[in-house]
Amino acid sequence: MEIIRGLQNLTKTYHNPIITLGNFDGVHAGHRRILERVKAASDSAGGTSIVITFDPHPVKVVNPQKGLKILTPFEIKAGLIEKTGMDVLLCIDFNKEFSSIAPDYFIEEILVRRLGAAHIIVGHNYRFGKGKKGSTEVLRRRAAKFGFKFNVVRNVTSCGNVVSSSAIRNLLTRGHVGEARKLLGRPYFIQSQVITGTGRGKTILQTPTANLSLPDELVPKPGVYAVRVAVDGVIYDAVTNIGTNPTFGTTFGGGQTAYEVHLFNYDTHLVGKTIRVYFIKRLRDEKAFPTPEDLKAQIQKDIARAKEILAETPEISP
Repeated sequence: MEIIRGLQNLTKTYHNPIITLGNFDGVHAGHRRILERVKAASDSAGGTSIVITFDPHPVKVVNPQKGLKILTPFEIKAGLIEKTGMDVLLCIDFNKEFSSIAPDYFIEEILVRRLGAAHIIVGHNYRFGKGKKGSTEVLRRRAAKFGFKFNVVRNVTSCGNVVSSSAIRNLLTRGHVGEARKLLGRPYFIQSQVITGTGRGKTILQTPTANLSLPDELVPKPGVYAVRVAVDGVIYDAVTNIGTNPTFGTTFGGGQTAYEVHLFNYDTHLVGKTIRVYFIKRLRDEKAFPTPEDLKAQIQKDIARAKEILAETPEISP
């Protein structure tokens, strides 16, 4: 897949472009339905499948006070989109100036004149342009004017609810990683670098953990989770804790938000490596224990429970 960062780097034309556009945060089941339609239309017409997305997420520019946490940073999103078989990914730099572009200008100057759109496919209720005044109805009318085909893909639903990035964020912030997996069509994962921690996992609790830098994307609700971890292309079963380690108060780094993972059957040095943590099931809330010994006993129970859950969970590919 060809990746183009910025409209200024869009320097060539493409044969019979079949285009979709959106934020595609999470590349969830609904997004993949759209991408499948683009792929099918492109294959049928012998065209070029093109995905247009934006970075940073528009909400971070037009409504920064909302404090939006994304599901997939651009590099992760690009990798997930590539797996669907798209030919080109155009990432437009989203800033205040771009946010003021009128829908008609975007359609005529970018989609028609610069990209030569032959067919545009978007999701239900897609909005774009200044003030979100662009709509599927606007695109439908402009399709008749400029001569490109236009289709809308109906929403994907799960248990009667529309699959959306906001619904997935809501589930993750409540710790419902299993339900989020159904909407995503895959386990939610975070990619992060292993950093040097306080050392309490190995020295005090006799359970060595890899301490992770807090990522920019959304981190599920604090607590203990059964997870799978990808290290150098290999998947390991593991358990992770997200929280403030209240048992230790302000001693040994307690009180500060930490994100750490204990891998089963892995004893190689991890500091400096970038790993992926796939969230499978939430085990419990984080809580303060009377003593480190009590916490150590609970950790062993968590590990045993995580092993049971993961033994019954289908394998995943890194």
